Amino acid sequence: MAVAVSANRLELLQIADAVAREKTIDKDVVLGAMEEAIQKAARSRYGAENEIQAQIDRKTGEIRLFRILEVVETVENPAIQIDLAEAQARKADAKIGDFLADSLPPLDFGRVAAQTAKQVIVQKVRDAERERQYNEFKDRVGDIISGVVKRVEYGNVIIDIGRAEAIIRRDQLIPREHFRNGDRVRAFIYEVRREQRGPQILLSRTRPEFMAKLFMQEVPEIYDGIIEIKAVARDPGSRAKIAVMSNDHSIDPVGACVGMRGSRVQAVVGELQGEKIDIIPWSPDPATFVVSALAPADVVKVVMDEDSRRIEVVVPDDQLSLAIGRRGQNVRLASQLTGWIIDILTEADESQRRQEEFRQRTAQFVAALDVDETLAQLLVAEGFTDLEDVAYVDAGEFTSIEGFDAELVDVLQSRAREALAAQTAEAEEKRVALGVSDELAAIEGLTPQMLVALGEAGVKTIDDLGDLASDELIGAEDGILRDFGLSEEEANAIIMAARAHWFADEEAATGGAAG
Repeated sequence: MAVAVSANRLELLQIADAVAREKTIDKDVVLGAMEEAIQKAARSRYGAENEIQAQIDRKTGEIRLFRILEVVETVENPAIQIDLAEAQARKADAKIGDFLADSLPPLDFGRVAAQTAKQVIVQKVRDAERERQYNEFKDRVGDIISGVVKRVEYGNVIIDIGRAEAIIRRDQLIPREHFRNGDRVRAFIYEVRREQRGPQILLSRTRPEFMAKLFMQEVPEIYDGIIEIKAVARDPGSRAKIAVMSNDHSIDPVGACVGMRGSRVQAVVGELQGEKIDIIPWSPDPATFVVSALAPADVVKVVMDEDSRRIEVVVPDDQLSLAIGRRGQNVRLASQLTGWIIDILTEADESQRRQEEFRQRTAQFVAALDVDETLAQLLVAEGFTDLEDVAYVDAGEFTSIEGFDAELVDVLQSRAREALAAQTAEAEEKRVALGVSDELAAIEGLTPQMLVALGEAGVKTIDDLGDLASDELIGAEDGILRDFGLSEEEANAIIMAARAHWFADEEAATGGAAG
């Protein structure tokens, strides 16, 4: 680049052209960098206080230097300003705010000036190259790219992808996967960052999207949109599940993805270091989808809780280990694929639990309704689960039960209401003893039993409740009110009701300040 500084005019343009081609950047960017470098060298020669501009003629390569002066009313800095009278003496139509350009003699670069110019040009060209790389790859996020391993640093693999370098970090490599210099690699671009040292192109071989894109390359029906990939779950290098659906009823989505004698799926398996892939038909019905996702295990029964997106699956006793999978892998992937929390029970477990529930409900009815065990069991067998069911269900619901007449129904409902009133009174008493505020008790949707649970957890004021997130209130693991069957929508409404006074206070404060 030192040659460029002392080169004749034609050589200057040729060098700019060569650099632009080599770095695949605009020739004007290179010439602009040269102009800036010449300006910097000229300032060190003529004085840094001067405003100097360099121009390289794009056709001839001739370098021209100018000192720029601004026309002002009162000169404060004579190095860059000129008063109106003097400016008009040089140029009759000059006015305040105009700029005059004084030609300067050509610059004979010394060694230091040439070195400075070279550094400026190299830096500008490097910046332009980085900008080109960023612009080229920022729109390719989500694509698969192929490259050659350039080097491996601390487990991270640096890939040469043509006119740029990309990196696969250690945690984005498939376990037990090793690359050597010169190996060809395919990976998924998941992020392109603009950083000080140049664009960072981040690749992954472990993300579910990588598998989805590989299937798109191998299965023309996916590329054409006839078959859709609805969900992917991966345990990289070990096992994966992919859910597919067909927009054309004559095409089997699973068969198309497997291919003739498994050719298509095997191509993907080969790229993913032997990862076992279950291809599953997607279904809009969550229960059907979960049953398919747990393949190869057989499912006997499912019970869904849509509010908490939890599904209970019952499998034959001898299928439990198959449904759960090694180290819980099968059920974990099925849960990721479907977006539902899956609880697996054997038929024996479910039978035992049903018996326990039956026993508990029978005991509750015996104690609260003052009836014998046979009558209580009959109520449970007919689907009555708690006292509210007995107290408030339409009396006609009882008529189908053999031996139940209007008088018995009236007595049962009366006793159920009395028992509920007693429980409510007891809970209210406990709520007051726990110090739960009346303001909190007034929030719609909270029963006395819920208020007791909140009080026992230390939530005693509306501010305490307002500080909670819905997960803390109804989370499956440790939500304070998890046993009361609240939906997320109901939980959020309760929390927002507790926070309402915050917004009212803010508005009052704002109104007061405005007044």
